[in-house]
Amino acid sequence: MDNSPDVAPSDEAANPARITITRKSPEDVGFREVYVSVDGRQIAVLQAGDSITCELSAGHHRLRAHNTLFYKTHQIDLQPGEHRRFRAVNRAGWGTYSLLAFLSAGLLYLTFEPET
Repeated sequence: MDNSPDVAPSDEAANPARITITRKSPEDVGFREVYVSVDGRQIAVLQAGDSITCELSAGHHRLRAHNTLFYKTHQIDLQPGEHRRFRAVNRAGWGTYSLLAFLSAGLLYLTFEPET
């Protein structure tokens, strides 16, 4: 006879939080990767048109993206079952195409923000 009590899974285990990061903006120049990490662990290298969804435990997380030139970080607190969405955009700035023509490299600014 088993006398152990029935243990229901915690809300956190039964209903994990999720984040989705997309790189599908028409403003994106379409080149150079965007590297995404959560709590210091790389979870994706996004090319133009890519997206990723990742399950996380509820609680505090550090979400970071960079394109090797610019870094953006968000501190987020997730509740069980919550789904947050972010967009990453490599965008041209002043002089990007001029530098690209002369140096074969140009400054690409990174936008990394929550979607509304």
